[in-house]
Amino acid sequence: MGILDTIRGPADLKHLQPAQLNSLAEEIREQIIKTTSINGGHVGPNLGVVELSIALHKVFDTPKDKFVFDVSHQGYVHKLLTGRNGEEFNKLRQSGGISGFLSREESEHDCYGAGHAGTALSAALGMAAARDLQNTDEHVIAVCGDAAFTCGITLEALNNVATSTKRLIVILNDNEWSIDKNVGAVARWLNELITSPLYKRVHNNVESLLNKIPGGDSILKFGSRAKKEAKDFVLASSIFEKFGLRFVGPINGHDISQVSHFLEFAKESDKPILLHVLTKKGHGYDVAIKEPEKFHGASPYEISTGESKGSKSSAPKYQDVFGQQLVKHAIKNPKIVGITGAMPSGTGLNLLRDQLPGQYFDVGIAEEHAVLFAAGMATKGHKPVCAIYSTFLQRAFDPVVHDICLQNLPVLFCMDRAGLSPNDGPTHHGLFDISYLRSVPNTTLMQPCNEDELSDMIATGLALEAPAFIRYPRGHGNGTPIKQEPRLLEIGKAEVIEEGTDIALWAIGPMVKDAQTLKIMLSEHDISCTVVNARFIKPLDEHLLKAHAEKHHLIVTMEDHVRNGGFGSAILETLQDLGKEVPVLRIGWPDKFIDHGSSVDSLRSLNGLSHETLESQIIDRLRRVRGVAPIGKDKQSA
Repeated sequence: MGILDTIRGPADLKHLQPAQLNSLAEEIREQIIKTTSINGGHVGPNLGVVELSIALHKVFDTPKDKFVFDVSHQGYVHKLLTGRNGEEFNKLRQSGGISGFLSREESEHDCYGAGHAGTALSAALGMAAARDLQNTDEHVIAVCGDAAFTCGITLEALNNVATSTKRLIVILNDNEWSIDKNVGAVARWLNELITSPLYKRVHNNVESLLNKIPGGDSILKFGSRAKKEAKDFVLASSIFEKFGLRFVGPINGHDISQVSHFLEFAKESDKPILLHVLTKKGHGYDVAIKEPEKFHGASPYEISTGESKGSKSSAPKYQDVFGQQLVKHAIKNPKIVGITGAMPSGTGLNLLRDQLPGQYFDVGIAEEHAVLFAAGMATKGHKPVCAIYSTFLQRAFDPVVHDICLQNLPVLFCMDRAGLSPNDGPTHHGLFDISYLRSVPNTTLMQPCNEDELSDMIATGLALEAPAFIRYPRGHGNGTPIKQEPRLLEIGKAEVIEEGTDIALWAIGPMVKDAQTLKIMLSEHDISCTVVNARFIKPLDEHLLKAHAEKHHLIVTMEDHVRNGGFGSAILETLQDLGKEVPVLRIGWPDKFIDHGSSVDSLRSLNGLSHETLESQIIDRLRRVRGVAPIGKDKQSA
């Protein structure tokens, strides 16, 4: 029985000796590697914070004290130390298992849920201010990665720390990486700071220096405050001290005793304090250290080699199709530029970066800035292409409206991860973009049903002199060959794939394939279906929709998006505007946040979107339209 097996909660590690804590750290690493090798997950970020997380729980007392983890994808260690080891952790990121992020619903030790970067400092500051108003004595600790300080939200919070509270502990977990190498002035400043020989020398030798000064032993009685003053005498104050935070560091984040020592000091600080903790992403696992980008968020892998497990689809990933096609266009047109918010590989823009670096911009985790940056470039005659995940574009809704669409600027937005990101869960599902984009004037919104159509839509979006948005799912396409030269699509023109007489199945994106499957299934009940690849969510093909409303008994809309305000809602609104009263059945995700799960198929089954359930729903609705009692799942009497 290992030490980790004895940990049922944070109290169990407080009496462990230093050697036992180090052994616990190794056991935790082994457990994380073992579990993520099977389930996938955020390997590097968690291996990098093992000792830091142990020290936090050694010094503080959750759930009374509050740990606010930025993004919270580095929360696996915290979960293991707060009673979620064993079978719970074995099912990490799987259906029926615990989340890969922190969740208030999952544990009383998770004081704040997250999945997007930059939220921790603001939330922690709010908790600290509320504590002060309530006259309670708990500690609030914000654990922020260095990449969080490229977020505008974090900098806004930083500006308000000193005026909001006198008691806040900020951990700057500095591993020099976000998902890709950090970019920007703040990242460069941190790098310069921690690599400065003078800084290191002063930090490490303050005590020895004071011991050599007459009366230095007396000065040492003032402890760490004296160290700070001595450092400030030699070094210019850090940027954080300008914002009113006491700055301490750098601290070896893989030394539990050292981290604990400084955390104890921070507990007694009479002003907000920031501890600059140096960690290494993937620490303890050489494979992850060598490939930090891959092991930021890894699919299941072989522990010995780091190679991904499982059969590899012969079809390309949508993100790679996007990247390859954009490079082809950018070679021909130097006015085309690609913009990402710290996600070059995840979006496919790494291909542009590697081949045409002068036409590539990584602005860091700063989606609002990315959109505004694109707007500025567009005013100067460039054709910006913003590659941002659907879930992250939510953060930039205001500049999309105010700066892009209002000015009708020709920016192309390519939104990967539209639909489900199953293992990651509700913070990463892209299920809301249709509803928040289709209401904005001057927008063209489209979704391809395969890789070749994505190629056509990229060409179409680049040709438009107006804002355009393309949404497409995570992962591999269906293997459709891509034409040598893409064709420009007629804006707002849908494609009729198969003709029928009873039901018109209007589908968008990957749901087109599902519609074709349902057509076959329904034909066994003598129900004839038209299948439409809508292609465009805005504008809709009103002419075709009107004709189908006049010809069919029922229109069924299918989308990988929430039903509320989505593609189906657009169909209903358009039919009303056309004065066509035809029954409509909307198929999409229900009005709730969809949990994480093992796969898209498993989540569809759990939410009433399996083929069998949809078949039954459509048959029942058609029978009601025809004035026949519904039959549920009884196929034989259809």
